[in-house]
Amino acid sequence: MVSVVIPAHNEARVIGRLLGRLAESGLDVVVVPNGCTDGTAGVAASYGVRVVTSPEASKAAALRLGDQSARGFPRLYVDADVEVGATDVWALVAALERPGVLAAAPARVLDMARRPWPIRWYYDIWTRLPEVRRGLFGRGVIAVGREGHARLERLPGVIADDLAASLAFGPHERVVVDDARVLIHPPRTWGDLLRRRTRAVTGVVQLERAELDQAGGSARTGMRDLAAMVVREPRLLPRLALFLSVTLIARWRARRTGPSTWQRDESSRG
Repeated sequence: MVSVVIPAHNEARVIGRLLGRLAESGLDVVVVPNGCTDGTAGVAASYGVRVVTSPEASKAAALRLGDQSARGFPRLYVDADVEVGATDVWALVAALERPGVLAAAPARVLDMARRPWPIRWYYDIWTRLPEVRRGLFGRGVIAVGREGHARLERLPGVIADDLAASLAFGPHERVVVDDARVLIHPPRTWGDLLRRRTRAVTGVVQLERAELDQAGGSARTGMRDLAAMVVREPRLLPRLALFLSVTLIARWRARRTGPSTWQRDESSRG
């Protein structure tokens, strides 16, 4: 039996688009509404999946609770605001059967409909970054078998949980599966882009301070990679300037707000 664990905090508006693709698929789907003040639990229950509610607004605690309730392996951890279907899940499960593969994630498909040009320009650069293309993070879906799960269990609860999970596996132990797709909904506004990137920067700093044993190295991109990108495609120079501006602002805001302030993008949940 394949289990899918979905932590969800106030996701009543969007979780249906995910569960509609997973319900009645033969998968063991466990939704963990945590610290919710909306109808997330009721919406999830209406799709016939198992719902285990937690009063604590904590993704790390929700993942632990979902793990305790899950019935089988391989096991997938899926964010409530993305979309992935049963066929994509089975493609990830098949990838885990390859020798040496401990973790798998789907290819990203970004929904850029009705996004303003600054958002599109930012993601034009972000999706080209080498570590973003290779890593399992920023996809909202990670699949592991028993051995991979044992490695994830040793990780502490950090904001950048998907980045920590990606870096827990060496390049030869993880795979991005092109036959599987996850639909990601980027921010719709400049302010929400900054909030999302501030949270990402905060998570990276927190992860580096934790001094974890990172088999996958670092997810940071150097200026040499960015320069090479522009040399190959000079038209990207204005987009790179915007990308660097967002990065600098996010770093400044992360230092100012600290890890205790949750920076949530609400515009993509409309």
